[in-house]
Amino acid sequence: MNSFSGRRRLTVAALTALAVTVTATACSSGSGSGTAKGADGDTYTIWDPYPQFDKSSAWVKLLDQCGARAGVKVKRTGFDTSDLGNKALLAAQQGNSPDLLVVDNPVVSTLAEAGVLTTTEENKVDTSKVDPNLLAAGQSGGKTYGTPIGANALALFYNKKVLKEAGVDIASVKDWKSLTAALEKAKKAGKKGITFSAIGTEEGSFQFLPWFWGSGAKLTELDSPQAVSALSLWKDWLKNGYAPNSVLNNTQTTSWQEFASGDYAFIENGTWQLAGAKKAGLDYGVLPVPGVNGGNAAAPTGGEFVTTPVQKDTGRYATSQKLATCLTSADNIYNTDTTLSYVAPTSEVQAKQVAANAELKPWVDAVKAAKGRTSGDLGTKYPKISEQMWKAVQSALSGSKSPQDALSAAQSAVK
Repeated sequence: MNSFSGRRRLTVAALTALAVTVTATACSSGSGSGTAKGADGDTYTIWDPYPQFDKSSAWVKLLDQCGARAGVKVKRTGFDTSDLGNKALLAAQQGNSPDLLVVDNPVVSTLAEAGVLTTTEENKVDTSKVDPNLLAAGQSGGKTYGTPIGANALALFYNKKVLKEAGVDIASVKDWKSLTAALEKAKKAGKKGITFSAIGTEEGSFQFLPWFWGSGAKLTELDSPQAVSALSLWKDWLKNGYAPNSVLNNTQTTSWQEFASGDYAFIENGTWQLAGAKKAGLDYGVLPVPGVNGGNAAAPTGGEFVTTPVQKDTGRYATSQKLATCLTSADNIYNTDTTLSYVAPTSEVQAKQVAANAELKPWVDAVKAAKGRTSGDLGTKYPKISEQMWKAVQSALSGSKSPQDALSAAQSAVK
């Protein structure tokens, strides 16, 4: 008996939400094509958001190895991240979903609510070792719809040379007040303070969230006093010249280019810039984003989930489960996350990563404190909230509205 048939419907809400949900983490351009199903039952299809990897890459070789272990061939297609969710919805409508779908974590709940994905309980994928805060990004309605292949998060890179010239001891930077004091010293020393991305897209919301959550604010109340304090922090940085006006148009890539010039004390950015930091020859350190009164603020989790779409032929799930388990095994996750510059989703493999590279310790700490953007059953509500958030940030930083008025308008729009 097909336990999945007739139970799921593609919803208009999910289609609408997916239209405005785009990745905010490191991404590469590219395209993919082809139908989801292979020519025969011995071919299993996998779609992923890594078009930058070709057949010679470690990732594609891993897919082939997992296929061989499961006794099947793997047909893999890499799509641009921003296209993958919509292509997955279309394939589901046509009854032609891939066997495995590796998808950006905020899209998981949208696809789940649209009826595209099976649960880990149904497809028997073990998620018991995954850190709960990371797994939450793939949960909706009390059910889990995949397992993370890795995670990245935001933190503060700092330029040791700039801080030394400004007379700043990085150990003194523990909260918003001490961070702002460090920015002031950098400016007085003739250097630049901090750069980040406040662009009017999901990327801007992604970068604002650590400060928003670090204030104690909640996504269900955008105009709370805590939220206003977070936006006021950014606004004051621009007003005092501690951050450049370019943040209004900066992506995470262009802000990184500013930091790589060597003039800035700090930048908010992610694990995907580690290779770039080494390439730039910067003497840098990494600090988790501080909360308003200290401690590590929750940054939004980036990274992808391995999910199993609904199939008409439920006999395929057993092999799909073998493939998913292989891709997310401890050994394979370690190698894959090294390739992707991700932090592993389990404490066991995180410890192995830090043992091999001590520089990953602050990133592991940041991921430990991170939260999924769709956690707390926000699901398809998140894209609408996020859109109003980035609009509020733009309004406040450009000077068209006060932080309070900008966030009050955002909350009214969400309601």
